[in-house]
Amino acid sequence: MLVTGGGRGIGAATARLAAKRGYRVCVNYRADERAAHQLAEQLGHNAIAVQGDVAIEADVVRLFKTVDDKLGHLDVLVNNAGIVDRSSRVENLSAERIQRMLAVNVTGSFLCAREAVKRMSTKHGGKGGTIVNVSSMAAKLGGAGDYVDYAASKGAIDSLTVGLAKEVGAEGIRVNAVRPGVIRTEIHATSGDPGRVERIGASAPLQRGGDAEEVARAILWLASAEASYITGALLDVSGGR
Repeated sequence: MLVTGGGRGIGAATARLAAKRGYRVCVNYRADERAAHQLAEQLGHNAIAVQGDVAIEADVVRLFKTVDDKLGHLDVLVNNAGIVDRSSRVENLSAERIQRMLAVNVTGSFLCAREAVKRMSTKHGGKGGTIVNVSSMAAKLGGAGDYVDYAASKGAIDSLTVGLAKEVGAEGIRVNAVRPGVIRTEIHATSGDPGRVERIGASAPLQRGGDAEEVARAILWLASAEASYITGALLDVSGGR
C-alpha cells in the first residue's frame, strides 16, 4: 500500500492500520521528513518512507519506482496527500493560492492514479488493485466563507473517483473515495481555526468530531475484499453531516 501524505493525520492512521493488517507500506511525505521516517520505523521492516511532492510529475514517477524496487507489486493506492489554506472568501483568493491548491489536491491525485493504473491494470499486465481517494465533505457542502477553493478541489476528486472507476473497472481495479467530515488532525490549525473540530462537530447528528482512525478504518475496508463489489462509491465519514 502506498499512502500519499502519509506522515501525519489520516494518512498516518491509515499507514498504521495497514501495517497491522499485514500490508507492506510506503509512507510518502513532502516536507516533514522526521515524522514520516519515525512512523516508518514504528511500522517495522516492511515499511518505507519516501519523499516526494505529488504536484511534481518527476517526484511522482520516482515515488512509484521506489515502491516497485523496495516493496514490489502495488496492491493499494491511498490518494491522501492534500493541502488547505487559511480561511478566506473567494474575492480574497490569489491566483497563486488557487493554483497550488489544485496542483496538490487535483493534479497530484491524477498523477498518482495514473501511475497506479499503469501497474495495476490487467490491460498493462497487472494483477488488479484498489485506489482509495480521500475527498472531503467540503465537496458536498461547498466550504463557503472558509475555503471554496479547497472544496472545489475535492469536488474534482469525487469526479475523478466516479470516472476512473468506470474507466478501469473491467481491468481489475476498484476506485472509491472517503469523504471525511471534521476530523481531529493538524489541518484545522493550518487553516487558522484549531477549534473548528469541536465547534462544528457538535452540530453533527453524532454530536462530535471524528478521529483519524475512524477514517482509516473506512479506507482499509474499501481496500479490502469485503468491499469487492464496490467501485465508484463516495463514502461519507462525517458523523451524519
